[in-house]
Amino acid sequence: MKLTMPKITFWRVVFAVIMMSGLAATYIRVTQGLAGSSNLSDEFPWGIWIGFDILCGVGLAAGGFTLAAIVHIFNLREYKPVVRPAILTAFLGYSLVVVALMFDLGRPWRIWHPLIMWNPRSVMFEVGWCVTLYTTVLFLEFFPLVLERFKLTKAHKILKGVMPLIIIAGVILSTLHQSSLGSLYLIMKGKLHPLWYSPLMPLLFYISAIAVGLGMTIFESWHSSKAFGRQLEWPLIQKLSRMLAVVLSLYVVMRLFDVTQRHAWVYLEQPGWESKLFMLEMALFIVPALLLYREKTRQNPTGLYITVVMFLLGFVTNRLNISLTGMEASSGVTYIPKWTEVAVTFSIIAGGFAIFRLAAKNLPVFEAAEHEVPAAANGSRGELASVNATGD
Repeated sequence: MKLTMPKITFWRVVFAVIMMSGLAATYIRVTQGLAGSSNLSDEFPWGIWIGFDILCGVGLAAGGFTLAAIVHIFNLREYKPVVRPAILTAFLGYSLVVVALMFDLGRPWRIWHPLIMWNPRSVMFEVGWCVTLYTTVLFLEFFPLVLERFKLTKAHKILKGVMPLIIIAGVILSTLHQSSLGSLYLIMKGKLHPLWYSPLMPLLFYISAIAVGLGMTIFESWHSSKAFGRQLEWPLIQKLSRMLAVVLSLYVVMRLFDVTQRHAWVYLEQPGWESKLFMLEMALFIVPALLLYREKTRQNPTGLYITVVMFLLGFVTNRLNISLTGMEASSGVTYIPKWTEVAVTFSIIAGGFAIFRLAAKNLPVFEAAEHEVPAAANGSRGELASVNATGD
């Protein structure tokens, strides 16, 4: 059999550089510990490995429980074509969150301890158990694709019979830990900046996770149509964008109400990065919320994609503001991530994209498209409308 070398492209070179830098950072982390591989300290023990890799990673993987609930619990079967990619994205997201956690733990080989050394009064104990169980649930939701690929019909039928119970368990578990990530910061009153500290943090974390689940489904559908020459599930994407507009508006209203009730607007007058980054964060939420109510935005694939990306950047900004910006003033130090921290984060992201592409090429991730892109989306305002439906 003749072996052929893969074609060298710009993005493959970038991917190789990112992964090699990640391997180098991993070696430093293993041999030199946290002190040699990060700028973390006793004063500032949580950096981007928690702020981005964990808080953002868990939120950005929320599409799994959001779409599973829409299709299998609320029985909106028309959204079924986008469920499998959402489940795959969620499963990879949670798996990579566990990988990132291994870098952040001082003794990663003890990651299993909370599973047997119970501390039911700890929010982190609840988060740890829920993430562990939900990652298992996502594996079970994803596993039918493997069974279908290898035509193991009997096992597929058995797993499909219990799938409703698995999905319900997944929605409950995801609801618990998405909100518990916000509960984790309730104990940090006096440490977290007043612009972000709120008794409503568990609810705000949960609602924003639902919005991100919808946004990530749109984001993933766009890139899948580009990468695999698939048709964009345009009618479904438009309906999801209307849902996103409502959920995002609810989040913005609650956030503004909360800041007003706590009389926290006065902190915008204080000097420092906190007020500027808070305004940036709110702009990245409010502007997409308003744009999503415009018919022109929802009819234009490129415009909708840009709007969703803006919102996702707002979500990432919010989580980083809570975990990093809002904690710096009380810590008395300035935290700047070391290159090894950044390298690990980028390599985890790049690895996630590569694994998704590999799975999408070899497993029945995408169901047959049932919708055509409407004529209104064609022409100069709908670049993706011309993507050919070439199947999987």
